Amino acid sequence: MAEAWTELAPHYYRDNFQRLCDAVTAQYGDLLRDHEHALLQGFSALEFSAQCLYVRLVTRVGPLFRTSAINYPELGDCELLLEQLLAAEMVQEFKALPLEQLARLFTRQQLVNAFAAELQEPVSQRKAELLASIKARNFSEDDLYRLACAETDERIVMPAAGETVQLLQLLFFGNRYQSLTDFVLSDLGVACYYPYELDPDQRLFYNRKSVEEYLHCCSLHDLAREQRDSGDVDGLCELAQLVCELPPPEYPPTRHRRARLCNFLGREMERCKEPQLALALYRDNELHPARERRARVMEATRDFAGAARLCRAIIANPWGEEEQEAARRILTRAERKLGERSAPIRRDRFPRLELELKKQDSTVESLAALALQEHWPAVHYVENHLFNALFGLAFWEQIFSPVPGAFHHPYQSIPADMYQQSFQQQRNSAINARLKELADIPLEQELVKVYDRCQSYQCRWVNWRRISRQLVAEAASVIPAEHLLAIWKRMMFDPRENRRGFPDLIALGACSGDYQLIEVKGPGDALQDGQKRWLRFFAQWDIPATVAWVQWDND
Repeated sequence: MAEAWTELAPHYYRDNFQRLCDAVTAQYGDLLRDHEHALLQGFSALEFSAQCLYVRLVTRVGPLFRTSAINYPELGDCELLLEQLLAAEMVQEFKALPLEQLARLFTRQQLVNAFAAELQEPVSQRKAELLASIKARNFSEDDLYRLACAETDERIVMPAAGETVQLLQLLFFGNRYQSLTDFVLSDLGVACYYPYELDPDQRLFYNRKSVEEYLHCCSLHDLAREQRDSGDVDGLCELAQLVCELPPPEYPPTRHRRARLCNFLGREMERCKEPQLALALYRDNELHPARERRARVMEATRDFAGAARLCRAIIANPWGEEEQEAARRILTRAERKLGERSAPIRRDRFPRLELELKKQDSTVESLAALALQEHWPAVHYVENHLFNALFGLAFWEQIFSPVPGAFHHPYQSIPADMYQQSFQQQRNSAINARLKELADIPLEQELVKVYDRCQSYQCRWVNWRRISRQLVAEAASVIPAEHLLAIWKRMMFDPRENRRGFPDLIALGACSGDYQLIEVKGPGDALQDGQKRWLRFFAQWDIPATVAWVQWDND
């Protein structure tokens, strides 16, 4: 797909921030508190260039800035604008700072110049040792600030209301990973989004309490990661106990996030040898792999009867094939411990293709594809991209259908519930109708038509850089419709898990049914569980698939 970037307007960042503020005010104005409304009013009252400078600062990595680093030629005199922001209390100036914050703002040499006279000793070449020497002198924060800034004759400032700006972005996007960068990518034409319907009455956050509940859960998850990364085992265990004692989330936005937090802490409790805490975190958790992990903890604590009961429940009503497969393995082991006869586990015997290749400076998959081109008209290295793209094209309208709660803002590449069990449940009739329609029409024409219509839009299922129109047409003309429909139904059952594990290569012949899916394994490689599940499925549906085991001829 050809790149067609649009030139940004000179003050695009200010315009985007204003769009953000307007959208949040219109939809969530009743949720904002007085100080948050004060930010919006204060921003509106600023002169245009001062607005631009505030947005530059509040969206830049900081939050502290040396005034010498504030330089935007398109805005004119930034010192004058900064004074306006200080007067409007849109920027805060500091008079004292701890050494740790100063160390992030000044280089080693700047600190040497600022503190050499006070240290009265040879200055270390390493910044960490220099900071230790400064710290040993027990300077007050006022003196630290005065000495550091005196060298460069500047001030240190911070844009006000940074937390409020983060809140505005959360309310707009409904998550913490998107930001005003998404506005910019859209403005540039790098990322264009499908014009799905947005219902302003469908709010993700019902009231302020739902926002606070969500943010509290986010803060707990952030703390858990910090404790895990720092090795604070006691802190993690205390946090896990606290989370276990919290009441269930009252509002939908927090439920999925709380489930993720409980799964995260549950795994950490397993590693910390706290099985009862892990079980408490997994209990009543409806997000995979909570039930699987719970069964594993029961097995590890020798509660084989409990593990067996849970595994039978999973097998009868699985959340996904990964969970079902794990439950079968655990059940077999538990039944043996209980002295019960269990069904034997069949060994996999997948079709094999032995390849002896000359080792070169290329991936093993690319070398295998090159070798197989001697036997096939075309061999493509597609990994998961091809079948994901065919799925996305086949169900484009269903994916982007205006289901309540699926779309919260104009910058989504999938609906919010794409990887949840509710995705198929909420669209069941539309998906079944589409499956019936696809069974009765020429798939090559249909998929190419959708490709042509939608190729400028973002969709997490379709990597336009890896999948060409020609490949879509060739694959759809050679792969029988019944094979594609079977694959799509399995993907629909568990979109998150079943979008992975497809074979690396597809070899295409000249007529329908003349194709081969090929998983390539180099010396020492092994099949992953997700790949095995797909290979079993292919065997069940007589879909031609094989595993190419590569040996180097110069080993």
